[in-house]
Amino acid sequence: MKPPRIPWQLTGNHWLALPCIHPADGSLHAVGMLHRAARGAIEFAGGPDFIDGGAAPLAKPTIRIGGVVREMAVEGMAWERVSSWLPTFSCTIGELVVRGTVFAPYGRDADVAGAVYAISIANRGKSPVTITLGLEGTLGHRQQRIRSARTFDDANRVTVGQRGVIVLDGAAIPAHAALAVGGDGECEVQVTEGDSPRWSLSRDVVIGAGERIEDAFYIGAGPERDGAEATVAVMRRRGWRELLRITTDTLRSFEQSIGNDALDRLLNRNLLLAYFYGVGRALDDAHFYLVRTRVPWNSHGLTVNDWEALTWTIPAVQLADADLARELILRMCEMHGYAPGTGVHYLDGTLFQAGFSLEGASSYAIAVERYITQTGDDLIVEEPAVADALYQSHEDIEARRDSRWPLYSTEVTPGGDPVVQPYGAHANAVVAQAMEMFKRTLDEKTAEKVEDAEAIRAALRRKFATTEDAATAVLHASIDLEGASSSTDDAVASLYWLPFYEGIRREDSVYRRTVRPLDAEQPLQLATHCARLVGPSAGETLKWLRRAPLDNGFAAELVDGDGAATSNGGDATLGGLLAYTVWYAAHVLGVRP
Repeated sequence: MKPPRIPWQLTGNHWLALPCIHPADGSLHAVGMLHRAARGAIEFAGGPDFIDGGAAPLAKPTIRIGGVVREMAVEGMAWERVSSWLPTFSCTIGELVVRGTVFAPYGRDADVAGAVYAISIANRGKSPVTITLGLEGTLGHRQQRIRSARTFDDANRVTVGQRGVIVLDGAAIPAHAALAVGGDGECEVQVTEGDSPRWSLSRDVVIGAGERIEDAFYIGAGPERDGAEATVAVMRRRGWRELLRITTDTLRSFEQSIGNDALDRLLNRNLLLAYFYGVGRALDDAHFYLVRTRVPWNSHGLTVNDWEALTWTIPAVQLADADLARELILRMCEMHGYAPGTGVHYLDGTLFQAGFSLEGASSYAIAVERYITQTGDDLIVEEPAVADALYQSHEDIEARRDSRWPLYSTEVTPGGDPVVQPYGAHANAVVAQAMEMFKRTLDEKTAEKVEDAEAIRAALRRKFATTEDAATAVLHASIDLEGASSSTDDAVASLYWLPFYEGIRREDSVYRRTVRPLDAEQPLQLATHCARLVGPSAGETLKWLRRAPLDNGFAAELVDGDGAATSNGGDATLGGLLAYTVWYAAHVLGVRP
């Protein structure tokens, strides 16, 4: 799926995704929410063409002076991202300076299924100005989305609720989701019915000469209209200033640094994309779910596979928030650990696309080991769901062992593509690392039967080598143990990763000869550039990433030679891999651009 023509600003929390904030006028064109019963996202928008900006806004801030609408985009908007995640604009309307911030509250006592549009207006003139400040919009489209979008067939409905709140939902009962919009104070409310009903909130404000006023509008979500209205009431009670303070303080506590401003922005922006768009909480049960991405212009949609969730998203989350990482590991074990590595799943654990992946089955042990190494919390292995997932994954991996060699076969790559040959170098390096974890954590009787990791690595170096001469040998990407082999490198299961999983030393001449031809290529998949960060060309890759525009700074599955997104932008899970490998290259390998 091609990136949209408009370079949308985006933000959100685990409840709400706000992926389409227009850079020209600050209008919101879509709001997305996870819904377990729907096994995907429920999205509200101004119209079906919202991704490319072809529909009316769902919500747009307005300023009227003397009854005349003054467009905020006339003299241009300057945008910045507070704490790498909160889109903030400033613009000028005559002698008024307008500043707006869109944020979805997050943090202790601030984590609600809502968003806030905060606006401040300063009067630089010499006389008072009376303005009408408002928020208005259109509900022209509601859709359910897993990978493709399906429009709800009931009527879009906008009604006036309690305490001057406007409610957006569908006419059918029971409802799947509803939004409520309200001002921080008393507002005039207007609703215009129709197939795409319109609504507005507004209030008159006098700004004295040299003075500044601040105001805000709240957007609350719920599984039905009463819950959405209640969310607005909670945000009003807590106050938008306090919600913003808690949110910015929390986001600042997540920030990582590697000593380079451009790379710090890249790292933190994609870390937060993984944190909030690779993870979400469903409106109808409040539980956490891991998904590929909540951005609507990515064809992978709201599905998930074990490898990407456990080794791409969670390591990035763990850099910022170890407590949440622990909860997500438990959640993956509960939802998907009963059948590890068996394919792509819906967010609720239902199988979406079958295909056994060694890496997927091994990812549970690897994620738990990384968590223990970083936090020292080895009690996680005593959690029943974790223990069950580890035992099940070990059994499934062991069933794939060759009868002659300590090597293991797989059906698909960790990205879900059919393998060229059944025994992969990357897959067996990953299995060896998982076996070390099994040896330490499974019960004594089972641990005695766990394959020795070094035996797997020795077999890998011997059977995957093109020749027995160590001075000239390179490694195949995959083999069949009967003489057939392939050197085709997979973007997700690249040979670059072998040292990362201790399959071979990074300084080994065999490894360096193996990846040298790959360094000469210009990969189109961002995952390959991430893999290069653990290889010999890591420094050059960091330089390239520092300049790469990606998808407005966010990860995209496919990029061109300059790093601009060409397909599947806003890739939250891949953003997690990007953030973690940039951090790893700088802090663990000591790489500098």
